[in-house]
Amino acid sequence: MTSLLKIMDVEKNVDTLHLGPIHLTIEPGTITTMVGANGAGKSTLFKLIMNLVKRDTGSIQLLDIETNGSDESWKQHITYQAQTVIGWEPFTGTKLKDFISSLYPHWNEALFQKIVDLLQIPLDERFAKLSQGNQQKLQLALALPRNTPLLLLDEPTSFLDIPAKQKLMNLLVEWMEQGDRAIFMTSHQSADIMKLSDYIVVLRNGKLMNKFEKESLIHRHRRYWISEQLPEEGIPGEIGRSTRYLVSNAPEQTESFLQQEQITWTQQESLDLEEILTQLIERR
Repeated sequence: MTSLLKIMDVEKNVDTLHLGPIHLTIEPGTITTMVGANGAGKSTLFKLIMNLVKRDTGSIQLLDIETNGSDESWKQHITYQAQTVIGWEPFTGTKLKDFISSLYPHWNEALFQKIVDLLQIPLDERFAKLSQGNQQKLQLALALPRNTPLLLLDEPTSFLDIPAKQKLMNLLVEWMEQGDRAIFMTSHQSADIMKLSDYIVVLRNGKLMNKFEKESLIHRHRRYWISEQLPEEGIPGEIGRSTRYLVSNAPEQTESFLQQEQITWTQQESLDLEEILTQLIERR
């Protein structure tokens, strides 16, 4: 099956940040979350995908169409929800819907009304007068019904309360079930990532470190509680330790070494996703 999005050898210099080279593909039927510290380049990469920022080198293709070429038909196949929108302030939700829906031939009016009712979005107030939470809800209500194959979401849950987050999770799952679609999003909310993501992409200081399958990532990060002193030299797979435990991202190698050295552990456990992401983002 053809990749929805191909990013190949993309680089961009922005002030002191050098982004890239980025190599990444997004396949239909998957949800991929990009994580990284503030300033790592996540929002910049999304803007490069949308051709809102010009890349220095490389290629970005949506459904095999180069996004900085003369053929702009790719824009009908992607939806981008930015963290901050510009120019919406004077308009009501109804006016924004009328304009945006006219641009997308597969607009789903029933889905729009469902989201508005579910999230209780006031459509008769100007965007500038809405709370941050309601602004974000309206952005989502104007994004999902476009029914494009690829959905880019930049921090989609950052201002949502807990009930609204759960409703959004359910909406995204239902949206994914409608066909060969994909979601590529950024998030600092590990609970959101845990529930939704198939893959996790780690961006560190502009460098794409890796693309991980979520379940295997969780499986291979383990903590071993140890009651005796560990050797001072590094242990295979070790990525962290304290006086009470050892953390590994290669359990088989770690266990083999401990057994060889006759070091026993009292218990072991998987790290939670937040701990794993912290390790990946901060690792030097």
